[in-house]
Amino acid sequence: MNRVLCVCLGMWVAMGCGQAMGEPGAPSPRPELPSTAQGAARLVAGDGHSLAIRPDGTVWAAGRNTDGQLGDGTLLSREAPVQVSGLSGIASLAASTAHSLALHNDGTVWAWGSNRNGQLGDGTTTSRKTPVQVAGLADVTALAAGSSHSLALCGDGTVWAWGNNRSGQLGDGTTTHRSEPAQVPGLTTMTSLASGASHSVALHSDGTVWAWGDNTKGQLGDGTTTPRAVPVQVAGLTGIMALTANRDHTLALRGDGTLWAWGSNLSGQLGDGTETDRLVPVQVSGLTGIAAVAAGNSHVLALATDGTLWAWGDNHYGHLGDGKETRRLVPGQVPGLTCGTAVAAGSFHSLALCGDGTLWAWGYNEEGQLGNGGTRRRPSPVQAIGLSPITALAAGVSHAMALGSDGSVWTWGHNSHSQLGDGTSLYNQAAPVRLPSLTGLTAVAAGEYHSLALRGDGTVWTWGDDGAGQLGDGSGDERATPEPVSGLTGITTVASGYYHALALRDDGTVWAWGGNRFGAIGNGVVSSKSMPVQVSGLTDVTALAAGQWHSLALRGDGTVWGWGHNIVGQLGDGTKTEVRTMPVQVSGLTNVTALATGTAHTLALRGDGTVWAWGFNSYGQLGDGTTATRTLPVQVPGLTDVTAVAAGTEHSLALRRDGTLWTWGRNSFLQLGDETLTGRTVPGQVPGWTGGTALAASTYHSMALRSDGTVWGWGNNSSGQVGDGTAPVMLSPFKALFP
Repeated sequence: MNRVLCVCLGMWVAMGCGQAMGEPGAPSPRPELPSTAQGAARLVAGDGHSLAIRPDGTVWAAGRNTDGQLGDGTLLSREAPVQVSGLSGIASLAASTAHSLALHNDGTVWAWGSNRNGQLGDGTTTSRKTPVQVAGLADVTALAAGSSHSLALCGDGTVWAWGNNRSGQLGDGTTTHRSEPAQVPGLTTMTSLASGASHSVALHSDGTVWAWGDNTKGQLGDGTTTPRAVPVQVAGLTGIMALTANRDHTLALRGDGTLWAWGSNLSGQLGDGTETDRLVPVQVSGLTGIAAVAAGNSHVLALATDGTLWAWGDNHYGHLGDGKETRRLVPGQVPGLTCGTAVAAGSFHSLALCGDGTLWAWGYNEEGQLGNGGTRRRPSPVQAIGLSPITALAAGVSHAMALGSDGSVWTWGHNSHSQLGDGTSLYNQAAPVRLPSLTGLTAVAAGEYHSLALRGDGTVWTWGDDGAGQLGDGSGDERATPEPVSGLTGITTVASGYYHALALRDDGTVWAWGGNRFGAIGNGVVSSKSMPVQVSGLTDVTALAAGQWHSLALRGDGTVWGWGHNIVGQLGDGTKTEVRTMPVQVSGLTNVTALATGTAHTLALRGDGTVWAWGFNSYGQLGDGTTATRTLPVQVPGLTDVTAVAAGTEHSLALRRDGTLWTWGRNSFLQLGDETLTGRTVPGQVPGWTGGTALAASTYHSMALRSDGTVWGWGNNSSGQVGDGTAPVMLSPFKALFP
């Protein structure tokens, strides 16, 4: 279940222009433009950033900010929208690779971001972190931004250009860069503008289209690939009412609601069912009744008069919004969006505005350009969406599982090996999806690329990768949906390592299967087993835990037993004997009530509420104030009254009886939840978080369960494993946070 982004923008003010100079101020009355033009100009997407105008005329921005293109006075990229400094009374916007433009209601133009080629138009080549006024322009009615050049349309129909001119994109007959606006000769009574990376397009009042600049892919539409330093007419187009362009392709919307496209077609962005570049316009297949169009780097969005949204072209980052990553050569409808009033397309992300003022976004989100408050990492706990009430958690390397109070199971995150169990293997899930085929569950566990679930009838169900036999069905075949492990009955709990699995029977015996290179199955040999076998010599077992290549069991007498890999002392028997194929007792530990294992370290919770740790410690994950590896258990200082523990690859978590959360170890992916990247060799409290009842952790992310049944996650979110609906890639529309 990929979800969709939102923010209430409200009803937007009308655009227009006037005559004024100086600082931006209150809006002045202007003639109202058509609604589609209003919306499109108030919602724009650059290469890696997004901009939107609020009803009060202020501008808000999110995403990449390496050149100051967010205009907030910093160079800090933003995952959630921030206000552009000093701007109000803004009527429309334009944005490109690393600079942004705003048109004030008084007809002046303001610019910020990269200025290496003079594209800000202030007479300098100095980049700006806050808006500056473009020199000498007034009575402007529309804007467009190329990769490093800018365009403005004035009320008298003239066109003005500035910035990079290497391909003649300024249209003045030269290739001379300009740091202040210059008029494009020969163009009068123009009504709108568009710009690709290095080409420019203008619409004449008679419905014809004129273009100039780079033409290597035929993006000027004049039947050639010859660059033009002065405007030429696009062949065969009349009756045009709107334009859009990006990189090296161009589209035109006719008054009859049809779309026409030309230029590069490598990803099918021309929508004619082919991947053939077009030097003259061709009709986009099957679309009529179109009201607005927006072009991304190599994809296109079209808004129909009925509010539906259509997309085609490249889809590598899910920017077509259809829940897939497969390109489309002809338009396909974006599911679930029927309220559209405006669209915008960045290089690899997409935006849509609905009539209720909500903004929706999808596609690439590595730099926060979707404005949903997240990218790859979450610095502090955030609630997983759509999950409540939950009773148990499990974390794989990059995927997660939750057990519902009704016996249901939910999965999210990485899915390259079908470990989410939803019948697919292609798409990560940034929000939890329920598996309808599994009900009546009592426990869940997750390995690197496989998953396990325990039913109330004592059967175990598995899915995902089976390269080491970890599904326990003897097949060795990856499976996209759950199936029972043959021959296992009477099971009361399950655990999973990276490539092996453990099951505890109601008679106190332990059964294991999967990868066994270091003896993690505990049957006296090192050969892998694709069907369950009994762990030798263990009885009266009450709980299990599994690390990357080692296993642990807690017996009824409070002692702990371990087997498998031990090269850094993770079995706690006082040695570094690399392989233990039979269980050995952890030295000196009694009265243990719970266990947790990371890749190569182990935590034990005793009945007196203290925590003990052993094994690998290079990042301080043992919490004893050192980075020394320990082959015997040591007490984690300062922790008392603990009720639950969890261990990630190189970090650890503990929950105290008062509901507070404590973490330590590696923090390079924010997995400690303290909003820093600083590791800790002793426990530190996660700020502001209380009410916890259970924990889970994996490679570089962490999860906690609250007493109200809600799930919270933080840390690495590269595959959506935090479960809050955010990730570098959003395959379906999700509500953004623009205020």
